[in-house]
Amino acid sequence: MKTVDQMLEGKKQQLLYITPDATVFDALKLMAERDVGALVVLEGEKLAGIFSERDYARKIILLGKSSKETLVREIMTDKVLCVRPEQTVQECMALMTEKRIRHLPVLDNKKVVGVISIGDVVKETISEQKFIIEQLETYIHQ
Repeated sequence: MKTVDQMLEGKKQQLLYITPDATVFDALKLMAERDVGALVVLEGEKLAGIFSERDYARKIILLGKSSKETLVREIMTDKVLCVRPEQTVQECMALMTEKRIRHLPVLDNKKVVGVISIGDVVKETISEQKFIIEQLETYIHQ
């Protein structure tokens, strides 16, 4: 079973983040450019929150606010569930399923070192299952 740290190694993507004082429009623009569904919100190196498409849909569109005038800090989720690098893919899947979340920041000594998405976790789960199936097929055909 792979760990979060091993998953992050395979992603090879720099940490994408936004500051709390950026506009929601700027956050959305960055998300669209990089094809991601969420950004961690950092004040310096400290995790301040997470901003997701869900935040935008529920707190801007449905409330009739302007994304060009609203700051990320006004609508970000500030109570963020996080994982540690040594946790397993299975633990992440359980947490994401139970809490109905799609993104988990990864903290190492209180520093954000990455973000994993539900897509990352599903991809890794499928890869592990495929490997097990191949091993069983090899064993059966010996």
